[in-house]
Amino acid sequence: MTNRSHTWWTLAGFILATVAGVLATGTGAFAGKDLGPVGACDAVSKGSEAWRDCVGSVAQLSDQDLFYAGYWLARLGRYDQAIAYLAAAQAPDSRTLTYLGFATRKAGDVTKAFSYYRKALALDPDNVVARAYMGEAYVTIGDIPAARGELAEIAQRCGANCAAYEELARHIARGGAARG
Repeated sequence: MTNRSHTWWTLAGFILATVAGVLATGTGAFAGKDLGPVGACDAVSKGSEAWRDCVGSVAQLSDQDLFYAGYWLARLGRYDQAIAYLAAAQAPDSRTLTYLGFATRKAGDVTKAFSYYRKALALDPDNVVARAYMGEAYVTIGDIPAARGELAEIAQRCGANCAAYEELARHIARGGAARG
């Protein structure tokens, strides 16, 4: 084994041990958060039949677990399934409403998506992800000035270098160019 490969494997082992330690000790990003039954399914490929079996039925999940399942299904492009999980939340928070809007928009109902984004922003006006997705919805319907308004709101909250700003700026550039 070369010195370079040995260094790489040592680094990889350190990273895996650190992540395992963080999860086991409850420090870092997962501190104080019960990953619940859905988090326990992380070892299974998200969205697969085995994952859905592991996650369980919508009726038995907490709002946190419904968000987690819905989030991953939306990220995998399974929008109708994501909507079923996210819409089942008893007390949806801003992030649940944001992804409910995202999945609804991606499923083709842009008008209904706006209502979810507005509800998310009513709960948390600083939710830049909701603002970015609402801006994308504005681009979808051709309202570039409204999309730019959301971009300005994002800039006030997290600057022009945050991911939400950069992503919406790309959508506006593509959407504005496509419309002349």
